[in-house]
Amino acid sequence: MPETKALPVFERYLSIWVGGCILVGIGIGWLFPAFPELLNRAQLAHVSIPVAVLIWAMIYPMMAQIDFGSIRNASRRPKGLILTLVINWAVKPFTMAGITALFLFVVFRTVIPAGLARQYYAGAVLLGAAPCTAMVFVWSYLSAGDPAYTLMQVAVNDLVLIFLYAPLVKTLLGLSRIYVPYDTVLLSVGLYVVVPLLIGYLSRRYLVTQRGAAWFRGTFLRRLRPVTIIGLLLTLIILFSYQGGTIVHNPAAIFLIAVPLAIQTFLVFILGYGAAYFMQIPYQIAAPAGMIGASNFFELAVAVAISLFGIGSGAALATVVGVLEEVPIMLSLVWFANRTRGWFPTSVKEVT
Repeated sequence: MPETKALPVFERYLSIWVGGCILVGIGIGWLFPAFPELLNRAQLAHVSIPVAVLIWAMIYPMMAQIDFGSIRNASRRPKGLILTLVINWAVKPFTMAGITALFLFVVFRTVIPAGLARQYYAGAVLLGAAPCTAMVFVWSYLSAGDPAYTLMQVAVNDLVLIFLYAPLVKTLLGLSRIYVPYDTVLLSVGLYVVVPLLIGYLSRRYLVTQRGAAWFRGTFLRRLRPVTIIGLLLTLIILFSYQGGTIVHNPAAIFLIAVPLAIQTFLVFILGYGAAYFMQIPYQIAAPAGMIGASNFFELAVAVAISLFGIGSGAALATVVGVLEEVPIMLSLVWFANRTRGWFPTSVKEVT
């Protein structure tokens, strides 16, 4: 995580800025609905271009750190890759289905109509079967994760997603067919991984050649640190403005959906992070492994929910709630990871 002396205001009062931006976003969406409607038109294959630009700002500082030689070294340390695959594909979809079914069909059965509960459940399953592609780079950067290894983990999960997402969703929802918008998947991977990685590589190569590696690491990267936080705060405003009216007019539904999703997020992180502890995986790999499992590929989940159930459906609302609750919760997990890094080996050389 960025040092306090480098970012005294943002680091010391980040929770206040996050809460303020959430309120500002809700207020904009409620009082000025034309603004999010205008932004929402700037979409391509269900991917928001304004959000993509802000995610570039958040991701770039991490991508600029990646040395392609370290990617080759990352492939020689399989423990972290095995862990993220097990958590994301053998654990996470099923815990999401189990937890949301328990709350929606049992705990909240007297307050949520059965038909609506089934739609909320479907949206949760669509989230649970889609591991994060973009924001995990932000969580990894803020928790001092290994940039090259995080890239490897995301790339491997994206490859598996192409083949397993549809079968998992069909099995858990009992559907005979499911439409997976591969244009959304490919565009998201291109925008959130390939483009910032290419920009980071080219700028790193140029700046190291022109100014030297010491200046690049000691001055340039340090100056980039506020960029991630500013991009994150602006992203919060946009995301919450999209649903400001819904949050204000239907807070009970938002809360009921958010409860099982929040429990799922914490649980999956604990399972992944805890397993990494017992496997003695270094902290720089353990933290991103836990973050990938806890967060979701929300663009894909939202797109599939809309195509299957409609834009005004309970399933679509559940996927949107997943987006809204994820950022504050993930920031709390980043906080926890940074304060428990001493539990783990800190050098990749300690991995066998």
